[in-house]
Amino acid sequence: MRVRRGPLAELGPGIVSGASDNDPTTVATLAVIGASTVYGLAWLVVLVIPMLVAVQAISAAVGAVSRKGLEDCIRARYGRGWALVALAAIVSVTVLTLAADLEGGAAALQVLFGVDYRWFVLPFAAATAALLVWGNYDSLQRSLRYVALIFFAYAASAFLARPDWARVLHDTLVPQWTWSKDYVAGAIALLGTSLTAYAYVWETIEVSHDRPPLRRLGLVQVDAVAGMVFAGIAFYFIVICTGATLGVHHHMVATAQDAAAALTPIAGRYASVLFGIGLFASALLAVPVLAGTNAYVTAEMFGWRASLDAKFSHARAFYVALLLSLAVATAIAYAGVQPIALLFAASIAGGLGTPITLTLMLLVAGDKRVMGRHCVSRRLLAAGWGVNAVVIAACAIYFYQLVTGQGS
Repeated sequence: MRVRRGPLAELGPGIVSGASDNDPTTVATLAVIGASTVYGLAWLVVLVIPMLVAVQAISAAVGAVSRKGLEDCIRARYGRGWALVALAAIVSVTVLTLAADLEGGAAALQVLFGVDYRWFVLPFAAATAALLVWGNYDSLQRSLRYVALIFFAYAASAFLARPDWARVLHDTLVPQWTWSKDYVAGAIALLGTSLTAYAYVWETIEVSHDRPPLRRLGLVQVDAVAGMVFAGIAFYFIVICTGATLGVHHHMVATAQDAAAALTPIAGRYASVLFGIGLFASALLAVPVLAGTNAYVTAEMFGWRASLDAKFSHARAFYVALLLSLAVATAIAYAGVQPIALLFAASIAGGLGTPITLTLMLLVAGDKRVMGRHCVSRRLLAAGWGVNAVVIAACAIYFYQLVTGQGS
């Protein structure tokens, strides 16, 4: 797989991962958070940015130094047992996210054309499959990553909505917390959708195939950091925008049309069109990455040839795994769960699955037998373990509320 054709000619893997992290699942989750908590979790959105930076910098180092994807590193160092654990965690969450993003892309088309989203799910999945098996995903990716910039319209819309900036600043700088289900579910969904395994697993895959010289390791990590900062800023303004337009009026987000209403201050009656274009573009970016991630980790687990550049006949098992992921995700998308609900549920699942793969990646990053003299620095590794601890704590709180029924 050739992901980059020159160090400066185009945006690198970090930007791609950052753009794909701002997928329909993330957009829907942030819209729900803004509508349900107003600016109450703005501080956590800001905190997520350095967390993303640490995790993505570590994943870039693992891919650059080991010349392997994360799943391959785990299998080679810790054996098939732990590799199977990682595979199960990655594939289960990624398939659910893939289903949610297929629904999200279809919901975007419903916003644009007024036709029920269920008519678009299967054609969208089939078109993705055709693109990855017979087409040229790299060309589409180079174009669509710029379209993802449309989500910065939320920044303009946030200012035009004239929020109470004193309250925004206070809630951003002074953490607010309640034990309500809205806050706890919102927190675990936010951590899950932003720190989802596919983003950093895909980073290791891309960088390992790119094979940058180790003297450029710092630049590789800067690229990874830039992608996550880009994504994190967009995250923040989506929450502020939806909080200012929907949350303050207690308007919950149940449909894509509800989420689109947050862009009314900048786009007026064209808000739905702007939102639909941006949401569909993000789905077009994310869905192939999600399907590709599942195919790559499965191929790495079983030692199959894996390359999106290879013909189907030369990497048959790899492409079968890719097509199977899309097929299962499509079936889930037709299970009857509404797009926004499925998108939010996928984020929660991502949060619950993150500690497994993140723990294994941190062990790999600090292991001299894998990384040699290029082990991740103690400071960066400590930051990664800190991120892991936060996610584990959020999962524990979520499970406690789920079991006890506490929170309102």
